[in-house]
Amino acid sequence: MKRKNVNIIHEPNERAARKRAVEAANLRYVDVNVSSRLREYAKGKKYYVRTYGCQANVRDGETMMGLLEEAGFTYTNQTSDADLIILNTCAIRENAEDKVYGEVGSLKALKMKNPKLIIALGGCMSQQEVVVSEIVDKYPQVDLIFGTHNIENILDYLTQVIEKRERYVDVLSIPGEVIENLPVVRSDRYKAFVNIIYGCNKFCSYCIVPYTRGRERSRLMEDVLAECKQLVDAGYQEITLLGQNVNAYGKDFNDGTNFATLLAKVAELGIPRLRFMTSHPWDFTDDMLHVIAKYPNIMKAIHLPVQSGSSEVLQRMGRRYNAEQYLTLVKKIRAIIPGVMISTDIIVGFPNESEEQFLETLKVVNEVQYDSAFTFIYSPRPGTPAAKMDDNVSDEEKHDRYNRLSAAIDASVSASAQRMVGNIYPVLVDSLSKRNDQMLSGYTEGSKLVNFPGSSDLIGKIINVKIVESKTYSLRGEIVND
Repeated sequence: MKRKNVNIIHEPNERAARKRAVEAANLRYVDVNVSSRLREYAKGKKYYVRTYGCQANVRDGETMMGLLEEAGFTYTNQTSDADLIILNTCAIRENAEDKVYGEVGSLKALKMKNPKLIIALGGCMSQQEVVVSEIVDKYPQVDLIFGTHNIENILDYLTQVIEKRERYVDVLSIPGEVIENLPVVRSDRYKAFVNIIYGCNKFCSYCIVPYTRGRERSRLMEDVLAECKQLVDAGYQEITLLGQNVNAYGKDFNDGTNFATLLAKVAELGIPRLRFMTSHPWDFTDDMLHVIAKYPNIMKAIHLPVQSGSSEVLQRMGRRYNAEQYLTLVKKIRAIIPGVMISTDIIVGFPNESEEQFLETLKVVNEVQYDSAFTFIYSPRPGTPAAKMDDNVSDEEKHDRYNRLSAAIDASVSASAQRMVGNIYPVLVDSLSKRNDQMLSGYTEGSKLVNFPGSSDLIGKIINVKIVESKTYSLRGEIVND
Protein backbone atom coordinates (compact mmCIF):
# COMPACT_ATOMS: atom_id res chain seq x y z
CA MET A 1 0.00 0.00 0.00
CA LYS A 2 1.22 3.55 -0.74
CA ARG A 3 0.13 6.76 0.92
CA LYS A 4 1.62 10.12 0.04
CA ASN A 5 5.29 10.09 1.08
CA VAL A 6 4.72 6.85 3.05
CA ASN A 7 6.11 3.52 1.90
CA ILE A 8 4.01 0.83 3.58
CA ILE A 9 5.55 -2.60 3.07
CA HIS A 10 3.45 -4.49 5.64
CA GLU A 11 0.75 -3.23 7.98
CA PRO A 12 -0.23 -5.15 11.12
CA ASN A 13 -2.87 -7.78 10.44
CA GLU A 14 -4.85 -8.73 13.52
CA ARG A 15 -6.56 -11.60 11.72
CA ALA A 16 -3.18 -13.14 10.95
CA ALA A 17 -2.01 -12.48 14.51
CA ARG A 18 -4.96 -14.48 15.88
CA LYS A 19 -3.86 -17.66 14.15
CA ARG A 20 -2.71 -20.18 16.73
CA ALA A 21 -0.18 -21.94 14.52
CA VAL A 22 1.18 -25.24 15.78
CA GLU A 23 4.11 -25.88 13.41
CA ALA A 24 7.65 -25.43 14.71
CA ALA A 25 8.96 -21.88 14.83
CA ASN A 26 11.51 -20.87 12.23
CA LEU A 27 14.98 -20.62 13.83
CA ARG A 28 17.49 -18.32 12.14
CA TYR A 29 21.08 -17.41 13.00
CA VAL A 30 21.75 -14.05 11.38
CA ASP A 31 24.75 -11.95 10.48
CA VAL A 32 24.33 -8.20 10.83
CA ASN A 33 25.06 -6.32 7.62
CA VAL A 34 25.37 -2.54 7.71
CA SER A 35 25.02 -0.71 4.41
CA SER A 36 27.87 1.61 3.51
CA ARG A 37 25.31 4.43 3.24
CA LEU A 38 24.10 3.92 6.81
CA ARG A 39 27.59 3.46 8.23
CA GLU A 40 28.66 6.75 6.64
CA TYR A 41 25.51 8.46 7.89
CA ALA A 42 25.96 7.18 11.46
CA LYS A 43 29.39 8.76 11.91
CA GLY A 44 29.11 11.35 14.67
CA LYS A 45 25.37 10.67 15.03
CA LYS A 46 23.67 9.95 18.36
CA TYR A 47 20.67 7.74 19.12
CA TYR A 48 18.13 7.67 21.94
CA VAL A 49 15.95 4.64 22.77
CA ARG A 50 13.08 4.98 25.20
CA THR A 51 11.50 1.74 26.37
CA TYR A 52 8.06 1.45 27.92
CA GLY A 53 6.57 -1.57 29.65
CA CYS A 54 7.81 -4.99 30.59
CA GLN A 55 11.18 -6.71 30.83
CA ALA A 56 10.65 -8.25 27.38
CA ASN A 57 10.53 -4.72 25.98
CA VAL A 58 13.69 -3.83 27.90
CA ARG A 59 15.41 -6.81 26.30
CA ASP A 60 14.18 -5.74 22.85
CA GLY A 61 15.51 -2.25 23.53
CA GLU A 62 18.93 -3.70 24.33
CA THR A 63 18.92 -5.43 20.95
CA MET A 64 17.93 -2.22 19.16
CA MET A 65 20.82 -0.46 20.88
CA GLY A 66 23.19 -3.25 19.88
CA LEU A 67 22.18 -2.93 16.23
CA LEU A 68 22.52 0.84 16.24
CA GLU A 69 25.97 0.74 17.78
CA GLU A 70 26.97 -1.92 15.27
CA ALA A 71 26.15 0.68 12.61
CA GLY A 72 28.25 3.34 14.33
CA PHE A 73 25.71 5.41 16.25
CA THR A 74 26.56 6.44 19.81
CA TYR A 75 24.14 6.64 22.71
CA THR A 76 22.73 9.77 24.32
CA ASN A 77 20.27 9.99 27.21
CA GLN A 78 18.87 13.30 25.97
CA THR A 79 16.31 13.50 23.17
CA SER A 80 17.51 17.04 22.44
CA ASP A 81 20.96 15.69 21.50
CA ALA A 82 19.71 12.80 19.39
CA ASP A 83 19.80 12.40 15.61
CA LEU A 84 17.67 9.26 15.91
CA ILE A 85 14.93 8.60 18.46
CA ILE A 86 13.24 5.20 18.86
CA LEU A 87 10.19 4.75 21.07
CA ASN A 88 9.95 1.09 22.08
CA THR A 89 6.30 0.89 23.06
CA CYS A 90 3.93 -1.09 25.29
CA ALA A 91 0.29 -1.93 24.56
CA ILE A 92 -0.71 -3.82 27.69
CA ARG A 93 -2.95 -0.99 28.99
CA GLU A 94 -4.55 2.15 27.62
CA ASN A 95 -2.55 4.50 29.85
CA ALA A 96 0.69 2.99 28.54
CA GLU A 97 -0.39 3.89 24.99
CA ASP A 98 -1.48 7.36 26.08
CA LYS A 99 2.03 8.04 27.39
CA VAL A 100 3.51 7.12 24.02
CA TYR A 101 1.09 9.34 22.11
CA GLY A 102 2.03 12.17 24.45
CA GLU A 103 5.72 11.55 23.87
CA VAL A 104 5.28 11.39 20.10
CA GLY A 105 3.39 14.67 20.22
CA SER A 106 6.10 16.34 22.27
CA LEU A 107 8.75 15.28 19.75
CA LYS A 108 7.11 17.39 17.04
CA ALA A 109 8.89 20.48 18.34
CA LEU A 110 12.27 18.72 18.09
CA LYS A 111 11.46 17.65 14.54
CA MET A 112 10.59 21.21 13.57
CA LYS A 113 13.84 22.44 15.07
CA ASN A 114 15.83 19.67 13.40
CA PRO A 115 14.06 18.38 10.25
CA LYS A 116 16.80 15.76 9.76
CA LEU A 117 15.92 14.09 13.06
CA ILE A 118 14.66 10.53 12.50
CA ILE A 119 11.83 9.39 14.79
CA ALA A 120 10.89 5.70 14.89
CA LEU A 121 8.13 3.76 16.64
CA GLY A 122 8.55 0.08 17.52
CA GLY A 123 7.27 -2.37 20.13
CA CYS A 124 3.84 -3.76 20.88
CA MET A 125 1.80 -0.68 19.94
CA SER A 126 3.08 -1.00 16.40
CA GLN A 127 1.45 -4.43 16.09
CA GLN A 128 -2.05 -2.88 16.25
CA GLU A 129 -3.81 -1.78 13.08
CA VAL A 130 -5.56 1.19 14.69
CA VAL A 131 -2.29 2.52 16.14
CA VAL A 132 -0.34 2.36 12.89
CA SER A 133 -3.18 4.04 11.01
CA GLU A 134 -3.34 6.85 13.57
CA ILE A 135 0.40 7.40 13.66
CA VAL A 136 0.67 7.49 9.87
CA ASP A 137 -2.26 9.89 9.46
CA LYS A 138 -1.86 12.20 12.46
CA TYR A 139 1.82 12.18 13.41
CA PRO A 140 3.89 13.04 10.32
CA GLN A 141 6.95 13.56 12.52
CA VAL A 142 7.27 9.74 12.80
CA ASP A 143 9.52 8.49 9.99
CA LEU A 144 9.63 4.76 10.70
CA ILE A 145 7.24 2.19 12.17
CA PHE A 146 8.35 -1.41 12.74
CA GLY A 147 7.03 -4.31 14.81
CA THR A 148 8.13 -6.79 17.44
CA HIS A 149 8.79 -9.48 14.81
CA ASN A 150 11.20 -7.50 12.65
CA ILE A 151 13.58 -5.71 14.99
CA GLU A 152 16.46 -7.37 13.14
CA ASN A 153 15.69 -5.22 10.08
CA ILE A 154 15.85 -1.75 11.62
CA LEU A 155 19.22 -0.96 10.03
CA ASP A 156 17.78 -1.71 6.58
CA TYR A 157 14.75 0.44 7.39
CA LEU A 158 16.94 3.35 8.44
CA THR A 159 18.87 3.07 5.17
CA GLN A 160 15.56 3.32 3.29
CA VAL A 161 14.47 6.38 5.27
CA ILE A 162 17.81 8.11 4.70
CA GLU A 163 18.15 7.30 0.99
CA LYS A 164 14.55 7.80 -0.16
CA ARG A 165 13.58 10.62 2.21
CA GLU A 166 10.18 9.03 2.80
CA ARG A 167 8.36 7.55 5.75
CA TYR A 168 8.58 3.78 6.06
CA VAL A 169 6.23 1.22 7.62
CA ASP A 170 6.97 -2.48 7.93
CA VAL A 171 5.10 -4.42 10.62
CA LEU A 172 4.98 -8.19 10.25
CA SER A 173 2.11 -10.15 11.82
CA ILE A 174 3.41 -13.70 11.89
CA PRO A 175 3.25 -16.57 14.39
CA GLY A 176 6.86 -15.76 15.15
CA GLU A 177 10.45 -16.77 14.66
CA VAL A 178 13.46 -17.24 16.88
CA ILE A 179 16.35 -15.02 15.78
CA GLU A 180 19.82 -15.63 17.19
CA ASN A 181 23.16 -13.77 17.04
CA LEU A 182 21.81 -10.22 17.17
CA PRO A 183 24.13 -7.77 18.97
CA VAL A 184 23.12 -6.34 22.32
CA VAL A 185 23.98 -3.44 24.62
CA ARG A 186 23.14 -4.44 28.18
CA SER A 187 21.33 -1.77 30.19
CA ASP A 188 22.89 -2.96 33.47
CA ARG A 189 26.45 -3.98 34.28
CA TYR A 190 25.58 -6.57 36.93
CA LYS A 191 22.05 -7.78 36.17
CA ALA A 192 20.92 -9.21 32.84
CA PHE A 193 17.72 -10.38 31.18
CA VAL A 194 17.84 -13.51 29.02
CA ASN A 195 14.93 -14.48 26.80
CA ILE A 196 14.08 -18.18 26.89
CA ILE A 197 10.65 -18.19 25.25
CA TYR A 198 8.75 -15.65 23.17
CA GLY A 199 5.02 -15.13 22.79
CA CYS A 200 2.06 -16.74 24.52
CA ASN A 201 -0.54 -19.38 23.64
CA LYS A 202 -2.91 -18.76 26.52
CA PHE A 203 -5.05 -16.09 24.81
CA CYS A 204 -6.55 -14.74 28.05
CA SER A 205 -9.62 -12.81 26.98
CA TYR A 206 -8.30 -9.42 28.18
CA CYS A 207 -4.70 -9.73 26.96
CA ILE A 208 -3.16 -8.23 23.82
CA VAL A 209 0.19 -10.05 24.18
CA PRO A 210 -0.55 -13.09 21.96
CA TYR A 211 -1.47 -10.68 19.16
CA THR A 212 1.57 -8.43 19.56
CA ARG A 213 4.18 -11.06 20.48
CA GLY A 214 2.96 -14.13 18.60
CA ARG A 215 2.66 -17.72 19.73
CA GLU A 216 4.97 -19.50 22.16
CA ARG A 217 8.35 -20.36 20.69
CA SER A 218 11.32 -21.48 22.75
CA ARG A 219 14.98 -20.83 22.18
CA LEU A 220 17.21 -23.87 21.96
CA MET A 221 18.58 -24.80 25.36
CA GLU A 222 22.17 -24.69 24.11
CA ASP A 223 21.69 -21.10 22.89
CA VAL A 224 20.22 -20.00 26.23
CA LEU A 225 23.03 -21.68 28.15
CA ALA A 226 25.69 -20.16 25.90
CA GLU A 227 24.32 -16.66 26.53
CA CYS A 228 24.12 -17.25 30.28
CA LYS A 229 27.67 -18.65 30.35
CA GLN A 230 28.95 -15.49 28.66
CA LEU A 231 27.24 -13.40 31.33
CA VAL A 232 28.71 -15.48 34.15
CA ASP A 233 32.18 -15.21 32.61
CA ALA A 234 31.72 -11.43 32.29
CA GLY A 235 31.09 -11.11 36.02
CA TYR A 236 27.33 -10.60 36.07
CA GLN A 237 25.76 -11.19 39.47
CA GLU A 238 22.16 -11.85 38.47
CA ILE A 239 20.30 -13.32 35.51
CA THR A 240 16.53 -13.18 35.01
CA LEU A 241 15.13 -15.71 32.56
CA LEU A 242 12.31 -14.07 30.60
CA GLY A 243 9.13 -15.14 28.91
CA GLN A 244 5.46 -14.21 28.85
CA ASN A 245 5.09 -17.69 30.38
CA VAL A 246 8.46 -19.24 31.27
CA ASN A 247 6.72 -22.36 32.60
CA ALA A 248 5.81 -23.31 29.02
CA TYR A 249 9.46 -23.36 27.93
CA GLY A 250 10.23 -26.33 25.67
CA LYS A 251 6.66 -27.50 25.14
CA ASP A 252 6.83 -26.50 21.47
CA PHE A 253 9.78 -28.86 20.94
CA ASN A 254 7.65 -31.90 21.80
CA ASP A 255 10.74 -33.80 22.97
CA GLY A 256 10.47 -33.57 26.76
CA THR A 257 12.45 -30.34 27.09
CA ASN A 258 11.07 -28.32 30.01
CA PHE A 259 11.68 -25.29 32.16
CA ALA A 260 12.73 -27.25 35.25
CA THR A 261 15.65 -28.79 33.34
CA LEU A 262 16.73 -25.45 31.87
CA LEU A 263 16.48 -23.73 35.26
CA ALA A 264 18.73 -26.34 36.87
CA LYS A 265 21.31 -26.14 34.06
CA VAL A 266 21.51 -22.34 34.27
CA ALA A 267 21.87 -22.52 38.07
CA GLU A 268 24.74 -24.96 37.64
CA LEU A 269 26.66 -22.38 35.56
CA GLY A 270 27.40 -20.60 38.84
CA ILE A 271 25.53 -17.32 38.45
CA PRO A 272 25.25 -15.90 42.00
CA ARG A 273 21.57 -15.03 41.57
CA LEU A 274 19.02 -16.54 39.21
CA ARG A 275 15.45 -15.32 38.74
CA PHE A 276 12.66 -15.93 36.25
CA MET A 277 9.39 -14.36 35.22
CA THR A 278 6.54 -14.66 34.52
CA SER A 279 4.88 -17.91 35.59
CA HIS A 280 1.35 -18.84 34.57
CA PRO A 281 -0.25 -20.94 37.33
CA TRP A 282 -1.57 -23.42 34.75
CA ASP A 283 1.91 -24.66 33.80
CA PHE A 284 3.57 -24.77 37.23
CA THR A 285 5.02 -28.23 37.86
CA ASP A 286 6.31 -29.99 40.96
CA ASP A 287 9.64 -30.49 39.17
CA MET A 288 10.04 -26.71 38.93
CA LEU A 289 9.37 -26.29 42.63
CA HIS A 290 11.90 -28.93 43.62
CA VAL A 291 14.57 -27.35 41.40
CA ILE A 292 13.94 -23.94 42.96
CA ALA A 293 14.18 -25.46 46.43
CA LYS A 294 17.36 -27.41 45.58
CA TYR A 295 19.60 -24.65 44.23
CA PRO A 296 20.57 -21.88 46.67
CA ASN A 297 21.36 -19.45 43.85
CA ILE A 298 17.79 -19.62 42.52
CA MET A 299 16.01 -16.80 44.29
CA LYS A 300 13.11 -17.86 46.45
CA ALA A 301 10.74 -15.35 44.89
CA ILE A 302 7.93 -16.29 42.51
CA HIS A 303 5.69 -13.95 40.54
CA LEU A 304 2.38 -15.79 40.25
CA PRO A 305 -0.39 -13.68 38.68
CA VAL A 306 -3.83 -14.50 40.04
CA GLN A 307 -5.74 -11.70 38.20
CA SER A 308 -8.95 -12.41 40.14
CA GLY A 309 -10.04 -14.39 43.19
CA SER A 310 -13.39 -15.27 41.63
CA SER A 311 -13.58 -18.56 39.75
CA GLU A 312 -16.39 -17.19 37.57
CA VAL A 313 -14.34 -14.15 36.59
CA LEU A 314 -11.29 -16.34 35.99
CA GLN A 315 -13.36 -18.43 33.60
CA ARG A 316 -14.44 -15.32 31.66
CA MET A 317 -10.80 -14.24 31.61
CA GLY A 318 -9.82 -17.58 30.10
CA ARG A 319 -7.24 -18.23 32.82
CA ARG A 320 -7.62 -22.06 32.84
CA TYR A 321 -7.66 -22.42 36.62
CA ASN A 322 -10.08 -21.57 39.40
CA ALA A 323 -9.51 -19.87 42.74
CA GLU A 324 -9.32 -23.17 44.63
CA GLN A 325 -6.64 -24.54 42.28
CA TYR A 326 -4.63 -21.33 42.62
CA LEU A 327 -4.72 -21.45 46.41
CA THR A 328 -3.75 -25.12 46.38
CA LEU A 329 -0.73 -24.24 44.25
CA VAL A 330 0.28 -21.46 46.65
CA LYS A 331 0.13 -23.89 49.58
CA LYS A 332 2.27 -26.39 47.67
CA ILE A 333 4.83 -23.70 46.79
CA ARG A 334 5.16 -22.67 50.42
CA ALA A 335 5.40 -26.26 51.60
CA ILE A 336 8.23 -27.11 49.19
CA ILE A 337 10.03 -23.73 49.35
CA PRO A 338 9.91 -22.43 52.95
CA GLY A 339 10.28 -18.67 53.20
CA VAL A 340 9.41 -18.08 49.53
CA MET A 341 8.12 -14.64 48.63
CA ILE A 342 5.14 -14.50 46.30
CA SER A 343 4.06 -11.55 44.20
CA THR A 344 1.09 -11.26 41.86
CA ASP A 345 -0.96 -9.26 39.34
CA ILE A 346 -4.62 -8.44 39.97
CA ILE A 347 -7.22 -6.80 37.73
CA VAL A 348 -10.32 -5.15 39.20
CA GLY A 349 -13.40 -4.08 37.30
CA PHE A 350 -13.28 -6.84 34.69
CA PRO A 351 -16.49 -6.71 32.60
CA ASN A 352 -19.52 -7.63 34.72
CA GLU A 353 -17.51 -8.29 37.88
CA SER A 354 -19.99 -8.23 40.74
CA GLU A 355 -19.37 -6.93 44.24
CA GLU A 356 -19.46 -10.50 45.52
CA GLN A 357 -16.86 -11.56 42.97
CA PHE A 358 -14.63 -8.65 43.95
CA LEU A 359 -14.94 -9.67 47.60
CA GLU A 360 -13.70 -13.11 46.58
CA THR A 361 -10.56 -11.41 45.27
CA LEU A 362 -10.07 -9.67 48.61
CA LYS A 363 -10.49 -13.04 50.30
CA VAL A 364 -7.66 -14.53 48.21
CA VAL A 365 -5.44 -11.54 48.93
CA ASN A 366 -6.03 -11.90 52.66
CA GLU A 367 -5.42 -15.66 52.54
CA VAL A 368 -2.25 -15.61 50.43
CA GLN A 369 -0.74 -12.51 52.09
CA TYR A 370 1.31 -11.42 49.08
CA ASP A 371 4.74 -9.90 49.56
CA SER A 372 4.11 -7.50 46.68
CA ALA A 373 1.52 -7.01 43.97
CA PHE A 374 0.74 -5.05 40.83
CA THR A 375 -2.88 -3.97 40.73
CA PHE A 376 -4.78 -2.57 37.76
CA ILE A 377 -8.20 -1.32 36.77
CA TYR A 378 -9.34 -3.28 33.74
CA SER A 379 -8.38 -1.59 30.49
CA PRO A 380 -10.06 -2.90 27.31
CA ARG A 381 -7.63 -3.74 24.52
CA PRO A 382 -9.08 -3.47 21.00
CA GLY A 383 -9.13 -6.83 19.25
CA THR A 384 -9.37 -8.94 22.42
CA PRO A 385 -12.54 -10.90 23.30
CA ALA A 386 -13.02 -9.01 26.58
CA ALA A 387 -13.20 -5.70 24.72
CA LYS A 388 -16.43 -6.93 23.11
CA MET A 389 -18.07 -7.93 26.40
CA ASP A 390 -20.91 -5.85 27.83
CA ASP A 391 -19.63 -4.15 30.97
CA ASN A 392 -22.04 -3.10 33.71
CA VAL A 393 -19.32 -2.02 36.17
CA SER A 394 -19.21 1.76 36.44
CA ASP A 395 -15.98 3.74 36.58
CA GLU A 396 -16.94 4.81 40.09
CA GLU A 397 -17.27 1.18 41.20
CA LYS A 398 -14.00 0.22 39.52
CA HIS A 399 -12.06 2.98 41.28
CA ASP A 400 -13.71 2.19 44.59
CA ARG A 401 -12.74 -1.46 44.28
CA TYR A 402 -9.24 -0.53 43.20
CA ASN A 403 -8.82 1.62 46.32
CA ARG A 404 -10.12 -1.16 48.58
CA LEU A 405 -7.84 -3.68 46.90
CA SER A 406 -4.85 -1.34 47.26
CA ALA A 407 -5.57 -1.02 50.98
CA ALA A 408 -5.62 -4.82 51.36
CA ILE A 409 -2.38 -5.15 49.38
CA ASP A 410 -0.75 -2.40 51.43
CA ALA A 411 -1.59 -4.26 54.63
CA SER A 412 -0.21 -7.52 53.23
CA VAL A 413 3.01 -5.92 51.95
CA SER A 414 3.46 -4.00 55.19
CA ALA A 415 3.17 -7.19 57.23
CA SER A 416 5.70 -8.90 54.95
CA ALA A 417 8.15 -6.04 55.30
CA GLN A 418 7.70 -5.80 59.06
CA ARG A 419 8.60 -9.47 59.45
CA MET A 420 11.97 -8.69 57.88
CA VAL A 421 12.96 -6.06 60.47
CA GLY A 422 15.83 -7.25 62.63
CA ASN A 423 16.93 -9.94 60.19
CA ILE A 424 20.01 -10.04 57.95
CA TYR A 425 19.69 -10.56 54.19
CA PRO A 426 22.12 -10.71 51.25
CA VAL A 427 21.56 -7.64 49.08
CA LEU A 428 22.83 -7.05 45.55
CA VAL A 429 23.83 -3.38 45.50
CA ASP A 430 22.35 -1.69 42.42
CA SER A 431 23.21 1.97 42.68
CA LEU A 432 23.30 5.11 44.73
CA SER A 433 19.89 6.05 46.08
CA LYS A 434 18.02 8.45 43.79
CA ARG A 435 17.15 10.66 46.75
CA ASN A 436 20.40 10.61 48.72
CA ASP A 437 23.85 10.03 47.22
CA GLN A 438 25.12 8.95 50.64
CA MET A 439 22.79 5.95 50.52
CA LEU A 440 22.94 2.78 48.46
CA SER A 441 20.01 0.85 47.00
CA GLY A 442 19.69 -2.84 46.31
CA TYR A 443 17.38 -5.82 46.42
CA THR A 444 17.11 -8.83 48.68
CA GLU A 445 16.70 -12.32 47.29
CA GLY A 446 12.96 -11.84 47.74
CA SER A 447 13.02 -8.66 45.57
CA LYS A 448 12.54 -6.26 48.46
CA LEU A 449 14.13 -2.83 47.92
CA VAL A 450 16.58 -1.82 50.66
CA ASN A 451 18.28 1.56 51.16
CA PHE A 452 21.31 1.78 53.41
CA PRO A 453 24.39 3.98 53.96
CA GLY A 454 27.54 2.88 52.16
CA SER A 455 30.16 3.80 49.60
CA SER A 456 29.76 3.55 45.82
CA ASP A 457 32.55 0.97 45.52
CA LEU A 458 30.02 -1.60 46.81
CA ILE A 459 27.86 -1.26 43.69
CA GLY A 460 27.65 -4.61 41.92
CA LYS A 461 28.51 -6.62 45.01
CA ILE A 462 26.35 -8.86 47.19
CA ILE A 463 26.64 -7.85 50.84
CA ASN A 464 24.84 -8.65 54.09
CA VAL A 465 22.42 -6.00 55.29
CA LYS A 466 20.44 -5.93 58.52
CA ILE A 467 16.94 -4.52 58.16
CA VAL A 468 16.34 -1.83 60.78
CA GLU A 469 13.12 -0.19 59.56
CA SER A 470 10.17 -0.96 57.31
CA LYS A 471 8.68 1.69 55.04
CA THR A 472 6.22 -0.84 53.54
CA TYR A 473 7.39 -0.70 49.91
CA SER A 474 11.03 -0.20 50.81
CA LEU A 475 13.26 -1.05 53.74
CA ARG A 476 16.06 0.74 55.55
CA GLY A 477 19.09 -1.25 56.51
CA GLU A 478 22.65 -1.24 57.81
CA ILE A 479 25.63 -3.11 56.39
CA VAL A 480 26.74 -6.03 58.53
CA ASN A 481 30.53 -6.37 58.47
CA ASP A 482 31.69 -9.97 58.13
